[in-house]
Amino acid sequence: MAKQKDEYWAYTSTGDLTAELMQLEGEGRDLSEFRKKAEAFIALGPDEHIKPERQAEGALLLDEAQTLPMRKDYTYNEPSDLAAIRKLRARGPRKYKKNLPDKVLRDRLTGAWLGRCIGCLLGKPVEGVKSADLWGFLKLTRQYPLKHYIRFRTTGKAKKEYPKLAERSAWYDNLNHMPIDDDTNYTLTGHLIVKKHGPNFTPANVGSFWLGSIPFLATCTAERMAYRNMTQNIMPPASATFRNTGREWIGAQIRADAFGYVNAGNPQRAAEFAWRDACISHVKNGIYGEMLMAAMIAAAPYATDVLDLLKVGLSEIPRTSRLHADVSEAMGWHRQGLSYDDAVARIHQRWDENTGHHWVHTNSNAVICTVGLLWGEGDFGTAICRAVQPCFDTDCNGATVGSIMGMMLGTAGIGSEWTDKVNNTLKTSLIGYDTVKISDVAEETFKLMKEIR
Repeated sequence: MAKQKDEYWAYTSTGDLTAELMQLEGEGRDLSEFRKKAEAFIALGPDEHIKPERQAEGALLLDEAQTLPMRKDYTYNEPSDLAAIRKLRARGPRKYKKNLPDKVLRDRLTGAWLGRCIGCLLGKPVEGVKSADLWGFLKLTRQYPLKHYIRFRTTGKAKKEYPKLAERSAWYDNLNHMPIDDDTNYTLTGHLIVKKHGPNFTPANVGSFWLGSIPFLATCTAERMAYRNMTQNIMPPASATFRNTGREWIGAQIRADAFGYVNAGNPQRAAEFAWRDACISHVKNGIYGEMLMAAMIAAAPYATDVLDLLKVGLSEIPRTSRLHADVSEAMGWHRQGLSYDDAVARIHQRWDENTGHHWVHTNSNAVICTVGLLWGEGDFGTAICRAVQPCFDTDCNGATVGSIMGMMLGTAGIGSEWTDKVNNTLKTSLIGYDTVKISDVAEETFKLMKEIR
């Protein structure tokens, strides 16, 4: 009988090696000799890989992966250290000279916190749902294209064809708060790290805060692997690479927001804060995703439009990276006049939502956020819906786009049809912060921003 997956959450699995091969391919490693050994491990049955001798074998394969040379034909240059990243940036504003009135900034920060919670709540119930199922359900229930929170209570054909989706009405339809989610956990985490350690916090401070405040099983993928490493005294930056197959996944990108909030008007410092946070669990594009989003959020109250905002974000990451190329390509689709549906189709042609590595990778989801913003028509609801409808990591992308749009538009740009469901209330897994009033933490963020400016 196959073992229960949850019993072996710290083990090296065949899935880890599958993801590692895709990761190595993407980052340009030479797999000529390594692939055969990894595929032999992957071919083992579901019970075989949990044997001690197989665990040792899998762990050694992950160690060997870090020693593989780069392919000679690889065209990207993707450093992970901050100084090297900055040498490869394009020109950017770095810091806005204009200071917005306190009243405006306070409102933008409140809008950003609300927007993040709302976007996350929109995407949370369909996280992991594939596009054929979500789109089919939405069409049968006359909710396609998506324009509001999804209504799951249904009967007839929709309930019969999509019973798992219909069942979600039991917990979702009557929610009156933002429930616990890693996307919002990390927003509060970033805020509290800066509050505790100040603007000169270090990666070691981030790791220490995690260990003391976040329950281990509240972390996922790269964060869980980095957390595991730090408990074994494998500290940053090694915590990001030691047997960490998710090192370019979306986990760092969803941690960007608080660093953008407290650096409103200063995208360069927002990106630096994001780097200090990201480097404990991620490398290369995994780091760039957090830097990109933090810079965009910091610039959001000052940017003239979404296109300008994207350019600011890109100016804080290497122009020689895959992420820069992928986001720039999506901007090109918009410039060429592609429809939203055609843009989503191109995303699905490029990345396979049925492959875990693609589903949760930084780049695929950053492009979805880009599409949500560019095709969002400057409207909060349209943007978050267009970030969730493509599927992939729906709650992450809804949260990121909601945060950016809330920071751009302020509370006046978010209607009550969106805010009522969260009821100004956020639940988290952080010790001592199980229930938080969104308006209170937004006010605290404003004061912290003023303090460290």
